[in-house]
Amino acid sequence: MPLGSKSNALLVISLAPALCLGQARVDLARGQRLYLSNCAPCHGPTGNGGKGSDLTRPDLPRASDDQAFFNIIRRGIPGTEMPNTRHLLDRDIADVIAYVRTLSRSAPPAVTGDPARGAGLYRAKGNCAQCHMIRGEGGRLGPELTAIGFHRSPGYLRNCILNPEACSFDSFFLYRFVTLIPDNFLQVRVVTTDGRRITGLRLNEDPFSIQIRDFSDHIYSFWKSDLAELDKQWGRSPMPGFRDVFTPGELDDLVAYLTSLR
Repeated sequence: MPLGSKSNALLVISLAPALCLGQARVDLARGQRLYLSNCAPCHGPTGNGGKGSDLTRPDLPRASDDQAFFNIIRRGIPGTEMPNTRHLLDRDIADVIAYVRTLSRSAPPAVTGDPARGAGLYRAKGNCAQCHMIRGEGGRLGPELTAIGFHRSPGYLRNCILNPEACSFDSFFLYRFVTLIPDNFLQVRVVTTDGRRITGLRLNEDPFSIQIRDFSDHIYSFWKSDLAELDKQWGRSPMPGFRDVFTPGELDDLVAYLTSLR
């Protein structure tokens, strides 16, 4: 690509979906096949979420229109597991978008628990507010849960409560140095050249430095040149599993409460 042509290239990308959707009829069956082979591993076969967002919601915040949706699929979301899809043609993406739009018409998954009881379990027995924040109240160690029910399905939430490390990313296809929690939620362990050992969660990182919040809520900033070791612990989570904490009924109530957070 010639120097100075980046803006032109982005313009072509941004115009592509409009041209594609306006000049060709979409094929829902083909969109479903493409979705199952490219999107289902993260978003689930029926679109109700997993490591990827729940796509069955009637409105998708980042994909409010087909233009925005096309750009997300084509370019991915840097700093998350959402990769780019440069192997797909514009027509492929148009068919996928049309198919995903139909998923919001499916019946939402049944939630059998009591949200009010779940709220009490969240605050007391689970002590979840020690690490998670809801509407400005709670801890900062874990991802914010203010709208978690809008982004994750009940099944995914249940699995994360029982086995948190199953919900921790193993890697990021589109890694970037500058990061934000929860998009790049990553546990790290550093050893400084003077022998200090600190384990915590990465807040930000660039090519020369890294910022970490430890499990006591202390924040550290290090020059990478001052580190003897930097271990990025993909797939690890400081959150304990709650399999032996909640009864099946209590787990239903807690999932119902989290699902209600929108």
